[in-house]
Amino acid sequence: MSALVFLVLLLLGLPLAFALLAGGLVYFAMDSHLPITVAVQRMVAASQSFPLLAVPFFVLAGHVMNHSGITQRLITVSNVLVAWISGGLAHVTIVLSALMGGVSGSAIADAAMQARVLGGPMQSSGLSKGFTAATITVSALITACIPPSIGLILYGYMGNVSIGRLFLAGLIPGILLTLVLMLVVYVQARKKGFTPVQAAPPSAMQVLKALNQSKWALCFPILLIVTIRFGIFTPSEAGAFAVLYACIVGKWVYRELTLAELITSLRDSISDIGMIMFIILSSGVVGYAIAYEQLPVSLTLAVTQLTTQPQLILLLCMVILLVVGVVMEGTITVLLLTPILVPLMQSVGVDPVHFGILMLIMVTFGGTTPPVGIAMYAVCNILHCSATDYVKAAMPLFLAVLALVVVLALYPPLVLFLPDLLF
Repeated sequence: MSALVFLVLLLLGLPLAFALLAGGLVYFAMDSHLPITVAVQRMVAASQSFPLLAVPFFVLAGHVMNHSGITQRLITVSNVLVAWISGGLAHVTIVLSALMGGVSGSAIADAAMQARVLGGPMQSSGLSKGFTAATITVSALITACIPPSIGLILYGYMGNVSIGRLFLAGLIPGILLTLVLMLVVYVQARKKGFTPVQAAPPSAMQVLKALNQSKWALCFPILLIVTIRFGIFTPSEAGAFAVLYACIVGKWVYRELTLAELITSLRDSISDIGMIMFIILSSGVVGYAIAYEQLPVSLTLAVTQLTTQPQLILLLCMVILLVVGVVMEGTITVLLLTPILVPLMQSVGVDPVHFGILMLIMVTFGGTTPPVGIAMYAVCNILHCSATDYVKAAMPLFLAVLALVVVLALYPPLVLFLPDLLF
């Protein structure tokens, strides 16, 4: 009944957090053994987590960086590096997504920002509206892997998995996603006759100059991983460091961050943080109901009766996440399914770090597809692109992403090499 209430309210347009909380409260109201006060206690308990402090800090850091000149310099270096390849600015948006993974931490924020900044120039350079929207939206998947992905932090919190290991594990898949998407865009651009923005590759001096101008922005993800790996910062402390780093670079290095822009960053962050935290608190109620009903145990028994092969179980979970991700927003999917699926993965011998990277890619992938793709609708609305044109242009990118996920699932060292090496 509670699941039905949640789905009905969601379809009626009620905000996600309220629909989730209502579904959880219905469960407690219908169970005579559980007083409603337990639901309130679970909401409070869900907020009492030190690692969870990383979320508001990284959200604030992303907003400050967007107002400090860091984002613009990342666009410049991306343009210098890849604008000469067939597809031009389409490659720029892919490389920028890889660089922005350590800045925005959010696929939806990354896609919306790039649609506003690069959408117009991409179309002016000769790229079609559907191709532009598809490239911007699907390339935002890279943000799900590159630290400090908000999704990885939430997964680590809900599944009791090392966030430091997750951050390292996301690097190689993030790079592979970047290369695969660039290859598909290159092939499609040559097929459709899209010409590059620049006629010739940049000189070594141009590359060095662009890298030098962006060195403080490019150093951020490296500093983040190094400080967490060597125990200098916890993930939460790294988030606070990220805010301080963005303020120092914006104010005294690039000299673009003003007091008014800092206040704007704080105001925008409050809205985003409030939304995320309310969803987390509401998920605490639902999460308790899931544990009380022993759904993880039931799911484990049901799946292991079908097969005991870890890789087949992993691929089956990927299919489930694909279906769920298409109809449900990524954050809530992570919060609801992590406590259910992580015990299942551990019971069959799948590393939860390996599974976490795959899970984040799949649930974020759902945001790029109809019918409930939030990132897709955000970009299409900004660019005034129809869903039909978007889907037609995005199909090769979709197939490439799914193929890469299968490879990552069947060959775990691609994900686990760095965390096993450094931890």
